[in-house]
Amino acid sequence: MDQPILFIINPAAGKDEPVEEMIGRVFQDSGLQLLVHVLAKDESPATVIKDQGAEARLIAVYGGDGSVTEAAAALIGKDIPMAIIPGGTANVLSKELGIPQDTEEALILVRDHKYKLQKIDTGRVNGRPFLLRVNLGVMAEMITETDPDLKEKIGQLAYGVATVKSLHDAQAVNYQLTIDDQQMEVAAVALTVTNSGSAGIGDLQMQPGISMSDGLLDVLLLRDAGFLSVVKAAGGSILGKETDAVSHWKGKSVSVKMAGEQTYLCDDYEDRAKELRIQIVPSSLTVAVPC
Repeated sequence: MDQPILFIINPAAGKDEPVEEMIGRVFQDSGLQLLVHVLAKDESPATVIKDQGAEARLIAVYGGDGSVTEAAAALIGKDIPMAIIPGGTANVLSKELGIPQDTEEALILVRDHKYKLQKIDTGRVNGRPFLLRVNLGVMAEMITETDPDLKEKIGQLAYGVATVKSLHDAQAVNYQLTIDDQQMEVAAVALTVTNSGSAGIGDLQMQPGISMSDGLLDVLLLRDAGFLSVVKAAGGSILGKETDAVSHWKGKSVSVKMAGEQTYLCDDYEDRAKELRIQIVPSSLTVAVPC
């Protein structure tokens, strides 16, 4: 018997569409064996993978970046590949990997096996795995301060509203940074340690030269929230060019120390800490990407 494709569906994802019905229609005459699991409230994709994923040939996750990163955490270091069916608001990882944002197109990609398997890097912060990035300061607040109701109404624009507010209230924080063997003390309103270059808005990149397959983390630092700095940072992203408003380093390990506890985001997971120990885990996750 062929190994099945395990579909894990988050029904609370940002898109409002009949995804179960779409899966049934797209795969109706495919001859492929499917297992479809709809997450219950507070049920983790990792639990489903543990219970049902061992015999699957592919695990396809329908949801936003939160669902995708939770599933990926359970697959790090394993041979089972993951496919992403974008169902959230931002869908950063799927955009990074060039996966179609239209649900039916992404399903057809899986059905027709028009994908290749690619190894990508993941990271760990204080022992917790992540796929995308660790954010502090304004970059964390733009997500934690986003109104859920507004996000449901206007989608990604809600992040923009929260960003404007965060920039208006931004205060620089002192950080002790160690990137590999390089030590420095810096003050910044935003600090990001990222594995992914995608900003989650179209093809917009946070900075040029960021790759999920280079075995390196990228450290991005915005020193102040003044109008000129913000304009330069935004312009650099749009034009795909480095700017003096954003400091950019690369390394395999990053230590961040702060005078007091500060809120940070590990992908979508929110926590507080005085010190972050962040490492790259090269080629640790297998994903299906378009051929």
